[in-house]
Amino acid sequence: MKSKDLIRDFISLLYPRLCFACGNSLFKHEQVLCTHCLFDLPRTNFHLQPDNPLDKVFWGRVPVKKTAALFYFTKGGKVQHLVHQLKYKGRKEVGIYTGIILGAELKKTPSFDGIDLIIPVPLHPRKQKKRGYNQSEQFAIGLSESTGIEMDIKSFVRTIATETQTRKSRFARFENVKEIFKVTNPLALENKHLLLVDDVITTGSTLESCANILLQIPGVSISMASIAYAVG
Repeated sequence: MKSKDLIRDFISLLYPRLCFACGNSLFKHEQVLCTHCLFDLPRTNFHLQPDNPLDKVFWGRVPVKKTAALFYFTKGGKVQHLVHQLKYKGRKEVGIYTGIILGAELKKTPSFDGIDLIIPVPLHPRKQKKRGYNQSEQFAIGLSESTGIEMDIKSFVRTIATETQTRKSRFARFENVKEIFKVTNPLALENKHLLLVDDVITTGSTLESCANILLQIPGVSISMASIAYAVG
């Protein structure tokens, strides 16, 4: 055994690598998720369904071409734990990893052809500085890596810091995010099919608010994707 392997094994004894969904130890070939969670976490497969339930969330609210979410999110479940690691524990790799997985799926899905740019829902600079990163941007990085589609984090920004959306009703969520985003470079987005991405879709209010602003740009069309869709 090489000295590097010995050192790596010793470090893993002191600081074991754990699955961010179930907490079990990871084997050498595993990253972020153990093999069991990788195949067992509840996938939505919305992007494969002609009668996509997530599309219906936005019917009558905002025109969206296609929507996708990797997992179902339930309170107390493994997916909630996974997202919690990304949002509150500094585990940026969770966003990148899940983005790579979903991106590989969308790349094989004809209905997601023709996307020009990936745009993550922006955080307010103050909040991003406090957290150290934007969790939706990490997800977008993974999507960009696996699809080859460029990510744009400069043309669309958040101008007002809002309070957390947790425990808010659908109407309260919408009121909380109304008119807090701004397009800084409309020419860069003109006539583009944008993939707008967030970490979790609950009521869809944040994405709806973003889409309504972006759709004011001539020729823009919107699709959406997230790590998870909250149910129940």
